[in-house]
Amino acid sequence: MSTTSGVFFDGLTEEEVLAAHRIETEGFPADEAGSLEAFQYRHTHAPELFLGGFEPASAPDAGRTLIAYVNATRSTSDALTHASMSTHEPGGRSACIHAVCVRGDHKRKGIASALLKEYLARLAATNAVDRALLITHEELRPFYEGTGFQWIGPSAVQHGSRPWFEMRWDAPTSALAPSGPSQQQIFEALQASSRKPRATGQLLSEMNGGIAEASLVDEKSGRTRNAHDLLCPRSGCGSVILRKNTASLEQREAVDLDPPTGKSPDLAALPSPPASADWWLVEPSPMEFENIGFSRPVAPTAEGKKQLKLLICADCDLGPLGYSEVGGTQFWLAANRIRYRA
Repeated sequence: MSTTSGVFFDGLTEEEVLAAHRIETEGFPADEAGSLEAFQYRHTHAPELFLGGFEPASAPDAGRTLIAYVNATRSTSDALTHASMSTHEPGGRSACIHAVCVRGDHKRKGIASALLKEYLARLAATNAVDRALLITHEELRPFYEGTGFQWIGPSAVQHGSRPWFEMRWDAPTSALAPSGPSQQQIFEALQASSRKPRATGQLLSEMNGGIAEASLVDEKSGRTRNAHDLLCPRSGCGSVILRKNTASLEQREAVDLDPPTGKSPDLAALPSPPASADWWLVEPSPMEFENIGFSRPVAPTAEGKKQLKLLICADCDLGPLGYSEVGGTQFWLAANRIRYRA
């Protein structure tokens, strides 16, 4: 995930699909705009191919704002057809891009280009597709060529009153792995990885000064910040989750994060609500983290609350280490569920 001019990129929630469709209907003529049903179909069947550009929340209790999006479905065809543009084929090696659109008041700020480049970088990194295909009008050819697409020519797909032209982006050769590494290469890579030194640190319960030793007061802002790098608590993992002086210490009500089956033995127990707990607050986006993973949305912990995403170590999947509200810009790490590189 990356940012540009204060905009960050992330997947969309079901509610944000409605906002994306509003941007679509404002940005395209009526005979070219996709229907809400088409948007919902794409998000339901290929949510990983829906990417949005967001402005961070303007206030702690406000949500992020969608200002741009790109969406696609997958196809087994290496060229666009009416069928490939209307039906998602799981496992298809072509990403059929339906639209790249920016809200009217944010156009000509480089957002569309940054969003599409981020999207293509993610496609290349996943190794899930070999190519991306789209249709466009002739005047937009320079824009798409600037992001790496090649001009193919007139498209067989036609809708609306104007002619369409097909363009194609091929995933970098390094991102394609049709044969995969040999067993010996895998073994050597695992051996090399196991020899790398892992970061070590102390749990909060092991620090003589407790939370006071783990924190410092920032002279400029007056806020209490993390004095050390924050690490995965699992012994032997050592993944750096957050760099020092990045999060603010907050004391707030504990949250019941653990599943009914119980917590991992590698995690400290959290107080039971409504008791308070120490939390590290990270904002305004996940880009502040060095390494973090998110669960699928889980049910709210109390009536009237929003759905949550649980924070986990992106290297070993240990969690939950904390939480964030779906679509929110505040990310909460439990102070007693991480190690501190003192």
